[in-house]
Amino acid sequence: MTLTLYGIPNCDTVKKARTYLDARGLGYHFHDYKKVGVTAADLARWSDVVGWEKLLNKAGTTFKKLPDADKADIDLAKAIALMVANPSMIKRPVVEGGKTVLVGFKEPEWDALLSQN
Repeated sequence: MTLTLYGIPNCDTVKKARTYLDARGLGYHFHDYKKVGVTAADLARWSDVVGWEKLLNKAGTTFKKLPDADKADIDLAKAIALMVANPSMIKRPVVEGGKTVLVGFKEPEWDALLSQN
């Protein structure tokens, strides 16, 4: 299975995820979505698996600085538009491989899902 790890290189959680993958010999492609971007199609595909609510980082400063109107009445389409415009609002990291999509880094969850593939 080929893994793609989406995130930004200076994020501590992304660094932990990369260390985890490297320590287990799991090869991956790193996609820096601050530099390369992320598409609405990527976000829609991930949302189909994990839900947009898990992808949208409402606890981050980027989301908190939004005008109240942008934070109100969020649905799938609005969440995707916000994340495309502001990739920092995507919870990090996102790892995709086959039908597996992991959001954030929780080692027990990663162990369980990555060992199945």
